[in-house]
Amino acid sequence: MITAARRPLDSTLDYAALPREELTERIVERKAELNAVILGHNYQRVEIQEVSDFLGDSLGLSQEAAATSADVIVFCGVHFMAETAKVLSPGKTVLMPDPRAGCPMADFVTGEALRKLKAKHPGAAVVAYVNSTAAVKAESDICCTSSNAVQVIESIPEDQTILFVPDRNLAHYVQERTGRENIVAWDGYCYVHDDMVLEELDRARKTHPEARVVVHPEARQELLEQADEVTSTSGMVRLAEQHDALIFGTERGLVDQLNSRFPGKTFVALSGAAVCGNMKLNTLAKLAWCLDHGQHEVELDEEIRCRAEQSLRRMLELSGGWTAPSDEEQKLEEAGLRSSGCGCA
Repeated sequence: MITAARRPLDSTLDYAALPREELTERIVERKAELNAVILGHNYQRVEIQEVSDFLGDSLGLSQEAAATSADVIVFCGVHFMAETAKVLSPGKTVLMPDPRAGCPMADFVTGEALRKLKAKHPGAAVVAYVNSTAAVKAESDICCTSSNAVQVIESIPEDQTILFVPDRNLAHYVQERTGRENIVAWDGYCYVHDDMVLEELDRARKTHPEARVVVHPEARQELLEQADEVTSTSGMVRLAEQHDALIFGTERGLVDQLNSRFPGKTFVALSGAAVCGNMKLNTLAKLAWCLDHGQHEVELDEEIRCRAEQSLRRMLELSGGWTAPSDEEQKLEEAGLRSSGCGCA
């Protein structure tokens, strides 16, 4: 057996040279030493998912982490996801295995650019998809996920203009579902979902005629119109539990995960090219290095964090996913976690 007294190695290349079994043992032992929790997004590599304490979508993972007694959160996802974990867990250390793991869709809009758009539409409500930076969330009135976006839009007065950032495809989807014509959509998109085309769907259906087609709402409208189901990644996991054959119009990391969980079922990716290179930057070697060296930590300006938390809380309260802290919990949080906080809790 390999002892727990391993010395940290100098670089991720040194870790990459280790056998997978040793990497896994290092991760498990170091996680226990740090009282850490590992969050693995649905789009991560299978080997990352196998060592994660929780699997799911970005917001669900952040909520899971906030509810644990862990001191350290290691988010195996992309940068905006780790930011969201920090927003909801300000007293915990949040680490990323690779800080370059960003999200091109989130990068389509900045806080400054959103402020300029708000100035052009005074009185408009700003809805930020959770796939956005903390700075953008801080400029927004309420957040949404792909699964509750319709509910969030319907909570806003019908005569109020809505600025929806940053995903134009999700904006179009909720516009079709709600009939709201006063939605101003930011021209951003997820390249993984936006690149999927009807020709790929036709080929997948011919190869697997028995399979139902499930597509993520970040895809283009013409693809959504051909789907049997349109739902979020968490919704796709639920459908996988209910059906024996599905074609998934989303990042293939989720398909790999579901095939591992349900080896007797037929789950195929609509597009073999639906791979998020940013998600795949995270590896076991980088995860082990991250834990051993306490890198890379996500830090947020406290004012931005508090304002971003407000927009997240409004969404969670609307969808029944947030329980307000008791007076005693609030006092403990303010005393122990937010000595320099802005008081927005």
